[in-house]
Amino acid sequence: MRRLAVTTAVTVSYYTADDLPAVERQLIDVYAEVYAAEAATDDFFSVARFTERLHAHARRPRWGCAFGEVDRRPVGYAYGFARTAAYRWNGLITEVPAELLEETDTRTFALCEVMVRDQWRGAGIAHTLHEELLSHRIEARSHLLVEEDHPRVRAVYERWGYSWMGTMQPYPDAPRYDSMIRPLA
Repeated sequence: MRRLAVTTAVTVSYYTADDLPAVERQLIDVYAEVYAAEAATDDFFSVARFTERLHAHARRPRWGCAFGEVDRRPVGYAYGFARTAAYRWNGLITEVPAELLEETDTRTFALCEVMVRDQWRGAGIAHTLHEELLSHRIEARSHLLVEEDHPRVRAVYERWGYSWMGTMQPYPDAPRYDSMIRPLA
C-alpha cells in the first residue's frame, strides 16, 4: 500500500439527487475500490448491494453528496439524506432513550457514507468532505454508523464531535455498528 502526499488542493463538488446520474459511476467505482477486500468475502459489501443502497438513499429527502477530486481524479466522497418525521429506527440492538429517536423533518441527517481512496487517506480529505457535506445541511444533528470492529474509525468520528448512542444492525446480514450522533451548528 502506497500513500501519496496531497500536493494540490482537493476540489469538492456538492451534488443532490437530481445530479446522481452524472456522478453515480464515479461513486460506485470509488466504493468498489475502497471495499474490494470486504466484498470478496461478504456479499453485504458487494458493489451490487451498495448500488441498491445508494439508489434507495438517493430517493430519500434532501439527499446530498460532497464529492472530492484532486487534479480531476476522484479521491472520495461523503453522502446522506434527511430523515423525516415518519422515519422509524430499525435494527437497534441496545436500548436508546425515546427522546433520541423522535424525528421531525429537520432533526436528523443520516450520514450514510464517508470514504476516501486508500492512496489519499491520512491527508484530511475525509474530514474536508464530511464538513463540506454538513455545511449544506439544515438538520439539527448528524447520525452515522461505524462498524463495531473498527475502533480507530470510531475514534476519528469522536474527534469530529460524534458520541455513541447505541448499537445497531440495520439489515439482517449487516455487521453490527456503533450508532453515533453529533449536533450540527
